Amino acid sequence: MTTYWTLQTEEVWNKAINLGYLEGSEQFAMFPEQYQWMIDQMVHRLPGFHGEYPVWLWIEKPDMRSTGHFSSFTRCVRLKLDLEEDHVLLSDFDDWHMVLNNSFNADNEIEYDDFYNNKLDITKEQSWERIFELSRVRDPEWHGLSPRLLQGTTGRIDISSVKKVEHFVSRKQSEF
Repeated sequence: MTTYWTLQTEEVWNKAINLGYLEGSEQFAMFPEQYQWMIDQMVHRLPGFHGEYPVWLWIEKPDMRSTGHFSSFTRCVRLKLDLEEDHVLLSDFDDWHMVLNNSFNADNEIEYDDFYNNKLDITKEQSWERIFELSRVRDPEWHGLSPRLLQGTTGRIDISSVKKVEHFVSRKQSEF
C-alpha cells in the first residue's frame, strides 16, 4: 500500500460516505474530452480499472494554506488514502497541461518548433503519452529546473481506504 491524497468538497465526501465509495463524476469534469483521454489511458494501463470517472490524487500532501484548489470559501476535505500502487496511474502534473491545452508535449524548444513545422513523425496525441514517462530526460531550459510534480488518477476508492479526513474551508482567491 502507498499513501496518496485527494481533495474533495464536503458535498462529494458526504455522498461518498453514503455510497461507501468515492468516484469521480463527469458532471464536475472541467475538461471532459481530456478526462476521457485519461480514462482511456487508465483502461490500458491499470489492471482492474473499469472505466469509471477518475479520482485525482496527489503523491505529496497538498498544502491547504495555498489557494487555487477550490473557489473561495468552499467547505472541503483533504483525504489521506492507502491504495495499491498498481491501481494508480502516475503522471507529470505540468505535462498534463499539454493535454489540457491540446498542445504538443515537447522535450525541448527545437522539438516543439519541428512539430509545428511538420518535421516530426510523432502525433500530438502520441506526445501526450510522455506524461507517464516519469524518468524521461527533458531540456531544463525548456521545462525548468524544478523537480517533477506528480499526480495520480484512480478509479473507485472504497471508503475503507480512507485513513484520515481533514476538514477545511478554502481561502479567498486573490484577484487579478
